[in-house]
Amino acid sequence: MEATHCHIVVLISGNGSNLQALIDSSLASNFKIAAVISNRPNAFGLQRAERDNIPTRVIDHTSFDSRDAFDSALGDAIEEFNPELIVLAGFMRILGSEFVNRFEGRVLNIHPSLLPKYPGINTHQRALDAGDEEHGVSVHFVTADLDGGPVIAQERVPVLKDDTAEMLAARVLEKEHLVYPKVVSWYASGRLEMQEGNAVLDHEVLPPTGVIIHP
Repeated sequence: MEATHCHIVVLISGNGSNLQALIDSSLASNFKIAAVISNRPNAFGLQRAERDNIPTRVIDHTSFDSRDAFDSALGDAIEEFNPELIVLAGFMRILGSEFVNRFEGRVLNIHPSLLPKYPGINTHQRALDAGDEEHGVSVHFVTADLDGGPVIAQERVPVLKDDTAEMLAARVLEKEHLVYPKVVSWYASGRLEMQEGNAVLDHEVLPPTGVIIHP
């Protein structure tokens, strides 16, 4: 009997290094990438997908007059593949509440900070400017609040004395590639869900920082 996999759609905007980590992990995991969708036609991640014969779509946000129109077209494209889960992997568009409600509890994002610290951009420099001793990555469910959905898992890295934003970003990215496939696999196995605004793993409501992972 053929193994049953959770079908996911991955949304990207650029290089797609987290997409590559998901592709590599999916070969021996319980999820399958049904499609990769980008809002930018020149995103290198599309080439990564095509190399592995994964269907791709481009929904160019610059072709739409409003965010709502883009969100609607994106949602329609996603539904063509009937995924159980949508995974944002370097997707650089803020999704509106209608989109989030359409796929409530079925959208994950990875963010390069220890949420709730530093939502938005330039997280590594902000951590350095604040004099933080540790930094890291968070995986969370997507809600209408920017980077504000319930955190599922975090992994931390120390901030070193001579760190630059680029050095810190590189170490955090290594953790992203380990943490994200793990969390997607939890969802695929039925262990993870969002209930009443909380992340729930193995029937237990997770704390605000989620699970601290040490891959």
